[in-house]
Amino acid sequence: MSLVLHHTPDFASTIVRLALEELELPHTIALVDFAGGGLMTPEYRRLNPVGLIPALETPDGPMFETAAILLWLVDKTGRLGPGPNDPDRGQFLSWLFFTSNALHTAALAMFYPHRPAGEANTDAARAAGHDQVIARLGLIESLIESQHPRWLSAEHPGVLGFYIGVLVRWLTSLPPEPYRIALADFPNLRAVLAAQESRPAVQRVAADEGLGPKPFTEASS
Repeated sequence: MSLVLHHTPDFASTIVRLALEELELPHTIALVDFAGGGLMTPEYRRLNPVGLIPALETPDGPMFETAAILLWLVDKTGRLGPGPNDPDRGQFLSWLFFTSNALHTAALAMFYPHRPAGEANTDAARAAGHDQVIARLGLIESLIESQHPRWLSAEHPGVLGFYIGVLVRWLTSLPPEPYRIALADFPNLRAVLAAQESRPAVQRVAADEGLGPKPFTEASS
């Protein structure tokens, strides 16, 4: 399988890179000059017409959207998540898309509040995003505590753990005070992410991108 990940370190493409490393799939990293307008070039827009990170070139053609790429990897390899015939597939899909559509979207409102609300309303947008993130992480915490899903657990690596781990990394380090999230408020999630970040694949990516030895649970600003 020939794969090319178009990547900017510590962006959403890092989530995909973690999965590729865990799966030990041969791939090439094509760095995107985010600050220099690399997302706006015609060449990149042919891969990702939205002009965002990530994009993955695959034998099936180029792909974009983090959740779509992760699901494709799960289905192609039979690893890091329930397959199409697994009885846990429906629940896994629900939480994968919840992470993408609800948690990730709320996080972006905290990082870029001018996008949904305009420059005059950034404080209100960031506050609303913060409240949404707290509530949505609370739902994930309850899921882990009550149901112990194999596909989001300390015992098994998975694409959902990598996805949430990177989002939590940003949420605990990037927003200005008082909007940063305290991972200690979500002990079951913290335990899962601590196990996930200890994986050799995560450690390799973290070392290469300068994310620190505990990239999910002790992110530096």
